[in-house]
Amino acid sequence: MVGETPEGSGTPKDVPVDFDDPLYIHPSDNAVTSIITIKLSGNENFRVWRSVMTRGLKARNKLGFVDGTITCEKTDDTKSAKWESVNDVVCNWLLGSISETIYASHVYSDNAKSIWDELFETYNKADGSVIFNIHQQINTLKQNGSSLSDYYNKLDSLWKEFDGLTSLTECVCEAAT
Repeated sequence: MVGETPEGSGTPKDVPVDFDDPLYIHPSDNAVTSIITIKLSGNENFRVWRSVMTRGLKARNKLGFVDGTITCEKTDDTKSAKWESVNDVVCNWLLGSISETIYASHVYSDNAKSIWDELFETYNKADGSVIFNIHQQINTLKQNGSSLSDYYNKLDSLWKEFDGLTSLTECVCEAAT
C-alpha cells in the first residue's frame, strides 16, 4: 500500500509525488535554468518582461512566491526548508532575467516577493510621458520595407501596451447601475 513503511525501515515506500504542490521542483527547474528569453532592462520593457515572467512562473506553479500567496510555514521545519529552497530557485530565475545594472541592486534580497515588489515599484511607471511616447511611436510607425506581418506585429504590440496603460477602471459605485 502507498505510504506504508517496510517493517523496520522507518522510511515510506512509494510516497507519491504531488506535481501540483508549489513546493515541488521539477528536476529540470533549477537555479541556473532560464525560464524566459528576454532580460529586464528598465522602464522601456518592464511590462513585457513582467507579462512573460508571470506566465513562466504560472506554468511552473511558482507565481505565489512573488505575489505573496505562498508563504514560509515557520511551524513546520520540513516545509520551511522546502519553501526556502524553492524561494532561492525563484529568486535566481528573477535575477537571471534582469540586466547586470539592475541585478546589482537586487542580488542581496532574501526572497522572491521582495525582488518582484521592488522591480514593480521601480519600473512600472505609466506617467504621461510614457503614454505620450508610445502614442508617438504608434503615430510615426512606418512599414519601411519590413514585411507586413512584422509591421502588423509591432503596431499591434504598441496598441496593446497603450491600451494596458490607459485602461479605465470599472465603475462599481451605485450610480453605475
